[in-house]
Amino acid sequence: MDRREAMLRELNLHPLWVRRHAPEPMPSVAAAVAEEPSAEIQPPSSDVLQSRADAALRVEAEVGDLFVAEPYGLRDSGEDSLREFQLKIAGGPLADVAWPELRQKVRDCALCALRAGCTQTVFGVGDEQADWLFVGEAPGEEEDASGEPFVGQAGRLLDNVLTSIKLKRGDNVYIANVIKCRPEEDRHPHVGEIAACLPYLKRQIELVKPKIIVALGKTAASALLDTDATIAALRGGVHDYNGIPLIVTYHPAYLLRSPMEKAKVWQDLCLAVATLQKT
Repeated sequence: MDRREAMLRELNLHPLWVRRHAPEPMPSVAAAVAEEPSAEIQPPSSDVLQSRADAALRVEAEVGDLFVAEPYGLRDSGEDSLREFQLKIAGGPLADVAWPELRQKVRDCALCALRAGCTQTVFGVGDEQADWLFVGEAPGEEEDASGEPFVGQAGRLLDNVLTSIKLKRGDNVYIANVIKCRPEEDRHPHVGEIAACLPYLKRQIELVKPKIIVALGKTAASALLDTDATIAALRGGVHDYNGIPLIVTYHPAYLLRSPMEKAKVWQDLCLAVATLQKT
């Protein structure tokens, strides 16, 4: 078995199967629309408008309650407050913090409501001077119990991914999440929670000084690149994070639900390896 075949087997991408017959072409959207009878567009009713207004108020109330007032004086999650908060953290309390103090700050953090609802914080794990940094979204149930990122089923898949490019956890690899506390029921973190936790990750990056970053999933990619672009739009290229090349790929948890996307992750990893070899 050659090296390429071994790697494809590790990612469950071998053997490859080819369709005998191509699927029948789908009718065009224009043709389908042309067959539909035209209908007059009616304005929404007053009940629908009221329902939308109530939903907007609920969202506003939820976002407004994301932060507590102490210890950094953050009063709400408005755009100005978030920007001021991030600048204050970036140039202040975390600027010269070393590993032990940073861990303690994460353990003691109460900037959002997540800390009160989780078992413990999940700081990060691995070689603190690694060339490779892998960044995920947030801890899940098993990570919350163990205090280590990527230890569940998605973590085991990540270990296989690392093996496919001759890496392993803890050996020239550091693994962290954007969010250090488990969101209830493993929901996606809110924008305010990301803003509160992101300075800790940024300080970890400053301390590790990786030669390449792999963002696993949209939350990590959006947070580090400050973009709302989709994974599909961000994949396939080399991005820049403060002078460090950054590759975007799918989160292992997504691959568990969509195993056919593993081929794309393999492509992203090959790009990451080639990029690192050029540095």
